[in-house]
Amino acid sequence: MELTERKKKILHSIIMNYLETGEPVGSRTISKSPDIKLSSATIRNEMSDLEEMGLILQPYTSAGRIPSDLGYRFYVDQLMQEKEAEEEKREALLEKVDRMEAMLEQVATVLASNTNYATMVTAPQYKNPAVKFVQLSQVDERNLLAVIVIDNNTVKNQMIHVMEPLKNDEVLKMNVLLNSFLQGLSLRDINLELIDTMREQAGVHANILDSVIKGIAAAMRDVDERQVYTSGATNIFKYPELGKPETAAGLLNTLVEKHALTKLVDEAEEFNNEHTGIQVYIGNEMRSQNMQDCSLVTATYELEGGGTGTIGIIGPKRMNYQKVVKTLKNLTGELDEIFNNR
Repeated sequence: MELTERKKKILHSIIMNYLETGEPVGSRTISKSPDIKLSSATIRNEMSDLEEMGLILQPYTSAGRIPSDLGYRFYVDQLMQEKEAEEEKREALLEKVDRMEAMLEQVATVLASNTNYATMVTAPQYKNPAVKFVQLSQVDERNLLAVIVIDNNTVKNQMIHVMEPLKNDEVLKMNVLLNSFLQGLSLRDINLELIDTMREQAGVHANILDSVIKGIAAAMRDVDERQVYTSGATNIFKYPELGKPETAAGLLNTLVEKHALTKLVDEAEEFNNEHTGIQVYIGNEMRSQNMQDCSLVTATYELEGGGTGTIGIIGPKRMNYQKVVKTLKNLTGELDEIFNNR
């Protein structure tokens, strides 16, 4: 039995609502579903068709509808299979991995493969990341491991060398001191006055405190440093207008050389801060001389904690814009959902 997408959504809504409440489902209830943006009159017409097809029943006059046995069978045989196929497709596109870096690298690779263009994905950046937690652990007599958790749940490890071994209770006191003073503070909040106060309380271990704070500062600066993942740079050779030696060399330099790529991303994100949604840059709309023969399409994804990142697709001016824009819309939606439900 073939159903239109609209009828499938309405049947699915009736079944889901009935499974949850055990009450007949009316058009008004269905119209409130975020996936079904239809008027109650249109929904009633579709429900009449579904009833004629034997997929839903009206238990009594003026009541809503309930699924029939045939409706349940259609749900089990087709709707559930379609849902599973959708999940499998999503898993194939973005395998769930523990490390965000691996996922972003994978996104760039899959995107380049699917579009036949060059791609770039930036790791999310946070404004003024703050210390969430610090944990010192004794590795051996001369070394401490500082585990620093930033408020976006980024974890950084720093090895701290000590001149003399610390006892377990001294390590514990140092952990209490660090978390009491630094928890919730960004790098700009950790000033000299605060450090002097902490040094006084650290006493004879003030030098160890200095080393730990330097490690924390290094870890937070590392978080601030932009990470850009690229893939498909050699795809540009598939397009004759980009395959000329001078053009290709400049493009490859932009896509491979970190400074040039970071500058390109900065320019795109500077524009995106003032304009929302997917942005398209064509030829001389980009400042980079190496990009004058290209187009760049970018989109922004967001994390629940406030971090944002950019996805970009680079290709010839004759790129398939419709396909690229649709791909980016779908991908950013998936990333938002995956990252915010991790």
